Amino acid sequence: MIQAAEPVSDDHLREEVRALGILLGEVMRAESGEALYDRIEAVRQASVAYHRHPGANGAARLEALLSDLPLDQAVGLAHGFAAFSLLANIAEDRAGKRHARDRGAAGERPDTPEGALRRLADEGRSPAEARDVLAGGLISPVLTAHPSEVRRKSVIDRLAAISDLLDHSGEMLEVTPELRRQIIILWGTRLVRASGLVVQDEIDTVTSFLERVFMRAVPDRLLDWRRRLDAPDLPAFLRIGSWVGGDRDGNPNVDAGTLRAAFATQARAALRFYLEAVHGLGAELSLSSSLAGVSPQLAALAESSGDPSPHRALEPYRKALTHIYARLAATHLALGGEPAPRAPGFVAPAYDGSEAFHADLTVLQDSLVAHHGAVFAEGPLPTLIAAVEVFGFHLATLDLRQNSDVHERVVAELLRVAGVCPDYGTLDEAGRLAVLEAELASPRPLFSPYAAYGEETLKERAILQAAAEAVARFGPHAIRTHIVSKTDAASDLLEVYLLLKEVGLFRPEDPGTCPVLAAPLFETIDDLRAARATLERLLASPAAAAVARARGVQEVMIGYSDSNKDGSYLTSGWELNEASRGLLEVAARFGVRLQLFHGRGGAVGRGGGSSFAGVVAQPRGTVQGRIRVTEQGEVIANKYGDPDIARRNLDALTCGVLLNSLRPEGDDAFGARHGATMGRLSDASMQAYRALVYETEGFVDYFRAATPIAEIADLKIGSRPASRTASSRIEDLRAIPWVFSWSQSRIMLPGWFGFGSAVRDAGADLDELRAMARDWPFFTTLLQNMEMVMAKADMTIARRYAALVPDQALAARIHGALQAEYDLTRQTLLDITGQDELLARQPGLDRLIRLRMPYVEPLNHVQIELIRRRRAGDDDPRVRAGILLAINGIAAGLRNSG
Repeated sequence: MIQAAEPVSDDHLREEVRALGILLGEVMRAESGEALYDRIEAVRQASVAYHRHPGANGAARLEALLSDLPLDQAVGLAHGFAAFSLLANIAEDRAGKRHARDRGAAGERPDTPEGALRRLADEGRSPAEARDVLAGGLISPVLTAHPSEVRRKSVIDRLAAISDLLDHSGEMLEVTPELRRQIIILWGTRLVRASGLVVQDEIDTVTSFLERVFMRAVPDRLLDWRRRLDAPDLPAFLRIGSWVGGDRDGNPNVDAGTLRAAFATQARAALRFYLEAVHGLGAELSLSSSLAGVSPQLAALAESSGDPSPHRALEPYRKALTHIYARLAATHLALGGEPAPRAPGFVAPAYDGSEAFHADLTVLQDSLVAHHGAVFAEGPLPTLIAAVEVFGFHLATLDLRQNSDVHERVVAELLRVAGVCPDYGTLDEAGRLAVLEAELASPRPLFSPYAAYGEETLKERAILQAAAEAVARFGPHAIRTHIVSKTDAASDLLEVYLLLKEVGLFRPEDPGTCPVLAAPLFETIDDLRAARATLERLLASPAAAAVARARGVQEVMIGYSDSNKDGSYLTSGWELNEASRGLLEVAARFGVRLQLFHGRGGAVGRGGGSSFAGVVAQPRGTVQGRIRVTEQGEVIANKYGDPDIARRNLDALTCGVLLNSLRPEGDDAFGARHGATMGRLSDASMQAYRALVYETEGFVDYFRAATPIAEIADLKIGSRPASRTASSRIEDLRAIPWVFSWSQSRIMLPGWFGFGSAVRDAGADLDELRAMARDWPFFTTLLQNMEMVMAKADMTIARRYAALVPDQALAARIHGALQAEYDLTRQTLLDITGQDELLARQPGLDRLIRLRMPYVEPLNHVQIELIRRRRAGDDDPRVRAGILLAINGIAAGLRNSG
């Protein structure tokens, strides 16, 4: 069994949290007055005392302190505890970095390069085998914009500044004037937005992570793996993706303009980074041709420079770099639409593409190594070259995504107006495939500039035209994939190729040259069960098969969120596992590799938990060196907000991919031996879950009253609606606010409900379940994630949210059902794992959660009170602000809630 080492919680961490809390308190008292400070401190002490001694009357004291709060104090208290949670995250991350550094260097953690390579060596695997896996590999975190990240970019920037100061202070926290200044700024900064997000806000936030963290962390990890594996020519297997600006599924605010804006914003960030790096190299590489030899290629590059300065006449590296800088500055204007921040000394033509920039840098590098040795094989220039290999001028590969229903309507209109098919929407699947395959073989376009089309058709065509422009300007890595949500038939994918044909990206005479691959997203339980047949029919199509074979892979996205909302945590996990195996068999039969794109969220109910453990637990053969994983909401800041933590998480993904791809064949025996048991458990879990969520009278009313779903939807935390339609049905609600709402109300239902009933109703053998938990990575990871989320749940607090339900008889009935299943699931989990308490075998994680909960609970109480006031008609803007602050603080305290 392979699992990541547990999180650390030590005395050092506790002292650092305490010191940051004291400093925040001092700032709070000085900036906002004694009364607010006294109330927050009293609440803090009462909450800590209650959690240390839950049997005492601490709950009553806490209730008394939090009841009948004046509105200003309620908002101030929410602001204070939210700010503290954010600072506690920084301290926890620092402790994690210390722990990872110490145990990683010793090779004790399998999610570090040292540990993974040692484990592979112990299993008889050579570095050459690891090189082969990564040489054909792709490891890609994909950043998406979702409404569980409620922090403003200004707050994220402040936290980064505080984290940097603490890192530079060494092992022991030092309260410097600069640290105090930054915490004063944080305290005085609105933690949440005063107005709704627009897509450009999300583009700017994601781009700031790309520029500040990923452009530094990814080249560093790529070069480190090349050194460890003695593979200097190892291709850039790490790539960063994004959905922001191209994901229009249910978001009417994404269009051709946002796609162009995303690429312009990303290009400016990439080119700013390169300009600064080239400027720094120019200051450093002062070598004179009278004292140092240079290659003929470098001499030619320097000679071709337009640099007129006599001071650099004998400095060929500097002459070459000033020329490169001038070309980059021109490229910044051409691709970013703005002049470079620092003007060049002269005018030069823009680069046609990042390959030409890369070639110029390589000329410098080759000359330095040839004349001065391997000492120049490392340093700022090789790091810059690696960055260009990964990021080009586009920075992140942008995915397109749209719902299959939209494609169907657009294709139907194009076919009808062109006189090809009067009513495509009424055709059965065979009829649709016949029409689509005939059109994909024809060079004739369907769109006519002289005909009239609906707004939806024109909008879809415009965004695909913008995509074609982006591929032409930035190269094939700019856009690689068009994901189709709600895929349930092969025609859903062929419709995409037909639309790509309309903008010149798919060419019937040479379909393999299509730079954009249509990828199905299988989300619901029914979709997952039908995935094998759908992929089989897709790859039987000559057009789709040609694109996949030319690419070398067929990507398939599998959705953790909607499958969970549809069928329960246990059923989702098992159906994803089984669908992955079936898809692998189909891809192999058609002679292409399978590349799975895991649509995971932060919460366990959406596939969250340890990314490393999740990758290792994937069915054998479904990784093969290639994996894409969504990183969403607050998880982006938690996993990639700090460069060191980003490096650790990128390494964990890489290690998971290597260990899965090279793991012993015998590991598959667990699935074969226990698959029937898992199937029975899955069926029973789904039955129990759906009986509650979809078949219990009044459940929707309970959910909408006993969680902050209305506030999450109305307060415009994200740029897109909480529901795909105006319907109030659970089926139409997006999975993100569904999970986020249950997390906020501390029930965490999507991460555990149905498991206890499944074990009871399926008549599972306890000894078999214990063996599965001990020896089968899939089942081990499933239980560990469930255990973690149950430890963060609090059914006592959930009962207070239930008091918001107008019909208290309904509230008592449904909360009682939730409590009974929670108790059953908890006891079942303990029976299987042989523990007396949750997380008994993960004491570090247990201590971390216990350290946090006293600071989260007051936020729950404040949120409940402010929701009550808002729903009673209090439209004071401070009520809205307080609810948002509480949402922010709870999300920060739980860390993986969305």
